[in-house]
Amino acid sequence: MSGLHDQDPAGRTDLPPAPRLAVEGVTMTFGSATVLRDVAMDVRPGEIHALIGQNGSGKSTLAKILTGLYCPDAGSRVTVDGVALQLPIRPDESRAAGVAVVHQNLGLVPDATVLENTRLGRFKGSRFLRRIDWKAEAAATQAVFERLGPRSVPLDTKVADLHEDEKAVVAIARAVQDLEDGRGVIIFDESTRALGRESLERFYALLDRIVATGTSALLITHRLEEVVEAADRVTVLRDGEIVVAGKDVEGMTKSDLAHLMLGREVEGLEHRTAADAATDAAPVVVDRLTGRTVRELSLRIRPGEVVGLTGLGGSGHDDVPYLISGVSKAKGGTVTLPAGQVALKGLSPASAIKSGIALVPEGRESAGLVGGMTVTENISFPQTCTASASGQVRPLRSGAERQLAADWIERLDVRPPWPHAVLENMSGGNQQKVLLAKWLATDPALLVLHEPTQAVDVGARKTIVEAVRGAAREGRAVLVASSDENELALLCDRVLVFSDGVVGRELTGELTPHDIVRTIYTDSSRTKLRERSPQGAS
Repeated sequence: MSGLHDQDPAGRTDLPPAPRLAVEGVTMTFGSATVLRDVAMDVRPGEIHALIGQNGSGKSTLAKILTGLYCPDAGSRVTVDGVALQLPIRPDESRAAGVAVVHQNLGLVPDATVLENTRLGRFKGSRFLRRIDWKAEAAATQAVFERLGPRSVPLDTKVADLHEDEKAVVAIARAVQDLEDGRGVIIFDESTRALGRESLERFYALLDRIVATGTSALLITHRLEEVVEAADRVTVLRDGEIVVAGKDVEGMTKSDLAHLMLGREVEGLEHRTAADAATDAAPVVVDRLTGRTVRELSLRIRPGEVVGLTGLGGSGHDDVPYLISGVSKAKGGTVTLPAGQVALKGLSPASAIKSGIALVPEGRESAGLVGGMTVTENISFPQTCTASASGQVRPLRSGAERQLAADWIERLDVRPPWPHAVLENMSGGNQQKVLLAKWLATDPALLVLHEPTQAVDVGARKTIVEAVRGAAREGRAVLVASSDENELALLCDRVLVFSDGVVGRELTGELTPHDIVRTIYTDSSRTKLRERSPQGAS
């Protein structure tokens, strides 16, 4: 079937090509609530097009329409290369039209191999024996990876054993195997949320090779630095409506994008100046912490101070939160807190919490929260039982539980402010606020966080940053492990840069993302994620 842009009724063939993806008049109503109103946008051939908006803006709803999970209201229209798709979009029709999706969690099976993940749902049995022809499947998988470039991933390796950027490559390979070069569009729905800077650079080098063929990418992301550095055009959603459609990104800043998303200026989102920590209180002291990667780490964190840990993937910085909190088994070392000295070897999470250590882990869906529980239940979970001085365990009264949740919902601006809202129905940014509230409510002496603003919008990020800083001002020692230089610049008074399990450099004073990245890579400048081509930016 030919697209409408291929030629006009008079037979002309010099019209511009149809958009790879076009959305026209898309409206989505749930009951009496309209979450998308007359949304229209298009993605051009060979471009990376960013779709941004704060949590609740409607971008996740639009993504679910494009992937067939939701059916929009009558009058909505979605076309690929000029061909209208039937709504709701059926996965097989979407795949045939050239739409591929890489989901937020990448959608991979950890215990399956690279080959099995890539070909999942596409296995073909032999004609007579009805068995999978593994030799043919391996050849098909290898051909896909060869299309993506020189970097290879062993086909027989389990996905659980891969680095994060290798997992992203597998997810992309699975998505593009049904696409012809120069056709279709790949939708990346928060797919880069777990990638550090080094992995991001490899991801965009790979994506650049894909869009160079004419295939397009729709990048749904909260990370504004990716939009500024890598996208050709951007569409902004606010409160279910398009604010800006297809604006050229060249020359825009993160502040420009934040203003479009929120409808107002957002102060203090570039970097912070180191604050004066309390000098009259005893510091939290970590002495000779040793784990599988970390080697004899010693550091002091003053109450009121926020210390950052970072480095290249595998350098050990992201192991520290789990060693200190008893989640991972330390080989040795101690931590000295107001309650006394704690041996880290053999430390259990329960003992760590009792000693005054609270961990806000990465991966709120799998490690930090219970999606089927309410906001109140999640916030009060560590305190559902309290012990008296005599050791007698007493249940937390329901009234106290409700009051605890209400206080933290207000303090962290959780939206909607409903204590009995089921957590899995809330946006990612508000889930992250609940996770932070859960552990701040325990009044820890040492607050340890791993990637605390990962995959949240700019408004939620500001709230979380202010809450963490507020925790420090109240006298807590705060430790933040992150691969996001922007997050570290926003939060930290000083940053320790790891290399091969030890601290190689310490950054103090006024911190900027540029300085942090330059130190991590010991390079003279930060590598830009992608050089835009004239064609992509047109």
